[in-house]
Amino acid sequence: KKRGITIELGFAYLDLPDGQRAGIIDVPGHEKFIRNMLAGAGGIDLALLIVAADEGVMPQTIEHLGILSLLEIKRGIIVMTKIDMVDEDWCELVQEDIRAQVKGTFLENAPIMPVSSYTGKGIEELKQEIYRQVALVGDKKTETPFRIPVDRVFSMEGFGTVITGTMIEGKLSEGEEVMLYPGEKIGKVRNIQVHSQSVKTAYAGQRVAVNFSNLKKSDIERGDVVAAMNSMHASMMVDVRLNVLKDAQRVIKNTTRLHLYYGSREVLCKAVLLEKDQLGAGESCYAQLRLEEKVALKAGDHFVVRFYSPLETVGGGVVLNPFPEKHKREEEDVIEGLKILETGDEKQKLEQAIKEGSKQYHPLSFIAVQMGFSKEKAVALAEELVGEEKLVKITPDLYLHQEFAEKQGKRLSNLLREFHTANPLKEGMKKEELRSRFLPQQEQAVADGMLA
Repeated sequence: KKRGITIELGFAYLDLPDGQRAGIIDVPGHEKFIRNMLAGAGGIDLALLIVAADEGVMPQTIEHLGILSLLEIKRGIIVMTKIDMVDEDWCELVQEDIRAQVKGTFLENAPIMPVSSYTGKGIEELKQEIYRQVALVGDKKTETPFRIPVDRVFSMEGFGTVITGTMIEGKLSEGEEVMLYPGEKIGKVRNIQVHSQSVKTAYAGQRVAVNFSNLKKSDIERGDVVAAMNSMHASMMVDVRLNVLKDAQRVIKNTTRLHLYYGSREVLCKAVLLEKDQLGAGESCYAQLRLEEKVALKAGDHFVVRFYSPLETVGGGVVLNPFPEKHKREEEDVIEGLKILETGDEKQKLEQAIKEGSKQYHPLSFIAVQMGFSKEKAVALAEELVGEEKLVKITPDLYLHQEFAEKQGKRLSNLLREFHTANPLKEGMKKEELRSRFLPQQEQAVADGMLA
């Protein structure tokens, strides 16, 4: 208050005419607190872009607009505040400037609402517009496992550890066991509050405070993700579609160091460009981000990257594979695989993930988590692919790609041929010996399934 600027995230709510509540997150506007702004912007459905009439569009307004576009937020309202401070002619000039700045973005056709908190002018009209826009926001994903990026963690006397965050998918009930990512610590939900009221169950889209009975404050930090048990994988690499802002002043070269922001976390990473040597303003390509610490992401998550130094927002994009292998650059099959993960249907995406996971014999339950599919959906799609002779079922939880299985079949034939050449008088090779030479790392059920 003393400095006249927002530093930390602020939270409030707005009662809607239909009895529901909308959570409001106030994010800092100042350029020094962009990381705090990003921690709050991750889970929102509707953005209010605030421009003061007496100041007009500021450099950080442009940066915020770029960030909202990178996070692929679809709806927004432009709010011109402090109209009591200027005359009407000036207001019109500021409106023209705003229109020019938002051209070509998701706010190009957004309404501009002039308001004054001092006189109250325009506030009621703004509320009506918010009600109208909120009604157009689609339903949240409640059938997927729940996930909450932590934006605050604190201790309360008599309660213990409490986290707050926006639930971005799923639903969470009292008494449930949860897992903290990365780190995979297990916690138990003692109490849940939504807008300061205790509830038995919280749903996607709500601002929630969760009280744990067996996690210490020191176990959790801002940026961690509280999620359903075993519903995510933590990784040191992610495959992405990387986009550079069209007005970016910097170029992203191969192996450039960047700050990666997702959910409410910030980590350092190196961008390995898989198709090009560098990315300029408005350009895009597939990339692998190699991270300096583990992250827990899902396919389809959006992220923002800022230049290492000076700290400027340069781009962002979408996660295609949250748990990939290390790729070499400019390999056609890698690019082809990423194209399928970006644009394919669910069945094509699952086939591609199994194709990549076959080398490590990743079970279907592991791949389902990686792709963000329910186990039931993954099994149904995998069975269809078996019917189409694209996959081979080895055990109830292991499906391998047909191409990989055929290669392994040839390897097996070669092992047997070598044995018979070296031992022409023996009837055959003992199954245990073959298993230990063919698949020494795999458990017996997998090896037997492969031999069969």
